[in-house]
Amino acid sequence: MRRAIQLAKNGTGRVSPNPLVGAVLVKNNRIIGEGWHAKYGDLHAERHALQNCTESPKGADLFVTLEPCCHHGKQPPCTDAIIEAGIRRVFIGSYDPNPLVSGKSSQILRAAGIETFYEVLPEECDALNAFFFHYMKTKQPYVICKYAMSADGKIACGNGDSRWVTGKIARAHVQETRKAVSAILVGIMTVLADDPSLLCHMDDPVHPVRVVCDTALRIPERCQLVQTAAESPVIIMTCSDKHDKIQRLTDKGVTVCQVSEKNGRTDLAEVLLKLAEMGLTSVLIEGGAQIHAAALKTGMVSELQAYIAPKIVGGDGISPVGPLGLKRMKDAAIFSEPKVQLLGTDILITLKAKGASAE
Repeated sequence: MRRAIQLAKNGTGRVSPNPLVGAVLVKNNRIIGEGWHAKYGDLHAERHALQNCTESPKGADLFVTLEPCCHHGKQPPCTDAIIEAGIRRVFIGSYDPNPLVSGKSSQILRAAGIETFYEVLPEECDALNAFFFHYMKTKQPYVICKYAMSADGKIACGNGDSRWVTGKIARAHVQETRKAVSAILVGIMTVLADDPSLLCHMDDPVHPVRVVCDTALRIPERCQLVQTAAESPVIIMTCSDKHDKIQRLTDKGVTVCQVSEKNGRTDLAEVLLKLAEMGLTSVLIEGGAQIHAAALKTGMVSELQAYIAPKIVGGDGISPVGPLGLKRMKDAAIFSEPKVQLLGTDILITLKAKGASAE
């Protein structure tokens, strides 16, 4: 199963809105086939493993990180392929929360005389698909708020300069997250101040869908996001009805979506739900103080990633989260499950919102 988990990770960033899945076929204590779900629409892990068999899979054991599908989607049911191949036993890591699958696969397999066992390394298998599980259970994307700050809690100097808060190792770690998520979201102020591309800068990159909350449609038509729309989709969420500019952006390959206004800004909760409707299961928010505050106010943030550098900026620096209007400490946004990583000279603290764990 640990080998199946390793194989599943090969699909990182490429299978959404499907889950990551790995599969290993074992016969006479030898691995005879391996597979994973490599790309949305491609073979599922079980069929990929069967395709890669070095000998007949009849009588073999199948180890698979997630409950096999038993319904028709982009691919036919994997339970059919398992039965047709003559598999003897199936060992499963995670239950699939998809109501089309959950618990039904084992009934089908057992009815065909195949022994089925669940919860083999369940915590490790569940960790593969925190985004997918959250999406299936809530119909909302798994939302990560990420920022890099100094030891005294500042993301930029008072004049807005922020390059660079953290070192190369921490910044490279951010690219791994960009590769894993379905979308990356910023506010228009970040675009105007930094002109970011928001592409994934690493070997064999997988670029997320790039989303900008732009209430009045101020995005410059010559900015990097617009100019690179052909490389990875760009979605502008706006309250504006500037038809001529919308048409020009559309002609450049940018998708412009109309959303409601709330307190003078795009309604971020509506934005996130629209992204979920588009099949984007996870969203990384990499904006400034205002959008982080707006995200926390939605109650939809699943995870917070705070990169901390050994630097002091001072009281005139910019804080990572804007005003939340709190009057009592007990009303603060509360996270749990702290995880601490050392990345070069920087520290990453990852916090989970209550109920956001894969379990």
